[in-house]
Amino acid sequence: MFDNASANWWEGGQKVKVGETFEPRKLNTPLDKLARRHAGRRSLTRTERKHGRYIRSRPAGDKTDDIAFDATFRAAAPYQKRRADKRKRLAFAIERSDLQRKVRVKKVANLVLFLVDASWSMAVAERMNATKGAILSLLTDAYQRRDRVGLIVFQKDRATMVLPPTNSVQLARRALVDIPVGGKTPLSAGLLLAHDVLRQESVIHPDVEPLLIVLTDGAGNVAIGTLPPQEESYKFAELIANEDTRSIVINMEHAAFDQGLAQRLADHLKAPCYTLSELKAENLYHAVKQEIGSN
Repeated sequence: MFDNASANWWEGGQKVKVGETFEPRKLNTPLDKLARRHAGRRSLTRTERKHGRYIRSRPAGDKTDDIAFDATFRAAAPYQKRRADKRKRLAFAIERSDLQRKVRVKKVANLVLFLVDASWSMAVAERMNATKGAILSLLTDAYQRRDRVGLIVFQKDRATMVLPPTNSVQLARRALVDIPVGGKTPLSAGLLLAHDVLRQESVIHPDVEPLLIVLTDGAGNVAIGTLPPQEESYKFAELIANEDTRSIVINMEHAAFDQGLAQRLADHLKAPCYTLSELKAENLYHAVKQEIGSN
C-alpha cells in the first residue's frame, strides 16, 4: 500500500521492500513479574503512588506513607502477649517492625521503541528486507496490545526519529516502508537519541513502561565525539542500562559473518540478544518470560 512512497532521505539511499511478516512470539514489556496474558489489554504494573488497586502488602521499612492497616494488625497479633507491658497503656501494641505497606497495581500504557540499523553494515539489502518484516510483525503485535510504538533509524551520519511514539499502526507501516538503506553506521547517535526520547517520555508520561528493541549487527563506525565509534556506542548503551531501561537486542548479522558485536552491545545494555530466526521460534517466548521474571 505504501511501497510507492519516496525513499530519498539522502542522496544514494536505496529503498527495500518489506519482507515476510509473521506472528511473533509474545515479546512482553518488563512489568515487574506481572506478564500480560491477553491481547488488547493494557498491562498491570506496580505503582508507588497512592492510587491503584491494593493487591497485597509487604514490610514498610522506611516507607510509611501508604500503610496497609489490615496486614499490620495481622503482623502484630502474634506478639501481643509478649507486649503485655505496652498493653497496659494500649489496647493493641504495634511496633515499627510490624508496619506493612500496600502494594498497588494499576493499568498502564507501554512504549515499545524500535532502534533500527539501516546501514550497509548489515551485509545486503535482503537482510533489511527481513528486518522490515520482523519490525512490522512486532509493530502489529504491539498495536494489538494497545502499546504505543516509536521508530528510530540510524544510518550514514545521523539518527532520525522516523515515527514519534504513536498507537497508529498505519503510520508505523508507512514510516517503515519508506526507510532506505545504505551508508555508514552511526550506532552511538542512535543510542543517544533513543536515550533522549525515552527520558522525555518518562517525564511526559511517568507511568509508561518502556521497552527498547535494538535491531542491528552491533558494528558502529561513526562517532559523535572524540571516542572511537565502538567505545562511544558502548558508553551510550551503559547510559541507557544505568537508568533501568529494559532492552532487547536482535542480531541482524548473518551467522556466517557474525563477529559477536551485537552480543557485546547487548552486554553493555544489560539486555538479552536474539537472532532474527529466534524471533519466530518458541524458545524466544520462554526466554523473554524468564528475563521478565528475573527482576
